Amino acid sequence: MKIVSWNINGLRAVYKKNFIDTVGFLKPDILCLQETKAEPSQLPDTLVNFTGYQAFFSSAEKKGYSGTVIYSAVKPLQTGTGIGEKKFDSEGRIVYAEYEKFVLFNIYFPNGKASAERLAFKMDFYRAFLQRCCKLLKKNKQIIVCGDVNTAHREIDLARPKENENVSGFLPAEREWIDSFLQAGFIDTFRHFHKDSGNYTWWDYKTRARERNIGWRIDYFFISSGLTAFLEKAVIHPDITGSDHAPVSIELSL
Repeated sequence: MKIVSWNINGLRAVYKKNFIDTVGFLKPDILCLQETKAEPSQLPDTLVNFTGYQAFFSSAEKKGYSGTVIYSAVKPLQTGTGIGEKKFDSEGRIVYAEYEKFVLFNIYFPNGKASAERLAFKMDFYRAFLQRCCKLLKKNKQIIVCGDVNTAHREIDLARPKENENVSGFLPAEREWIDSFLQAGFIDTFRHFHKDSGNYTWWDYKTRARERNIGWRIDYFFISSGLTAFLEKAVIHPDITGSDHAPVSIELSL
């Protein structure tokens, strides 16, 4: 099974940049997109009724903001949105699907750069989501979490760590949350296979950072430890353009 995650920075925008062909090239069984910035009613039918996939959307109350979608070629047992707290759920940041062997969360985690209030919101979101995952783990559920986490975990995960020590996205508290998430029973799938530097998933458009590979690795696949034996690959696809983020993917023998 191949699962792909991609912050497309606007589904309507990426649709005009060979999106359908890109999906055909990647061939995911499940495709998770973040920052869709659209409701289904605003999208062409091709994206609402994507050939070969069922679509499950979570849209923000604010128009043109946030949003997530799962396109699944595998029929899930059930699907849902949010984590049960309106202040988080109104932004369309979470859509999930439960399958026979795992629960998949597709998440666009908040960005904390705009203000102290948004940083606090981000940290509250982090804590609430970890609590949700811990409850599922206690029920012996296996979990896959993918999406734009908006934090680089280690110095190896961004090109200029020293310059960003006091910037949201690399603050100690944000990085410590990833530590706590892993300690709760998850693994960072990319780091399971790849220990080297220079692997990033986001580059700043304004400074043309992608051309120089001055980036951040902020897009992840985390899996609960019980799925580790089934994990075959974890890949970043930096050559696929269309967004300021690169797609990431995992393959599981499920």
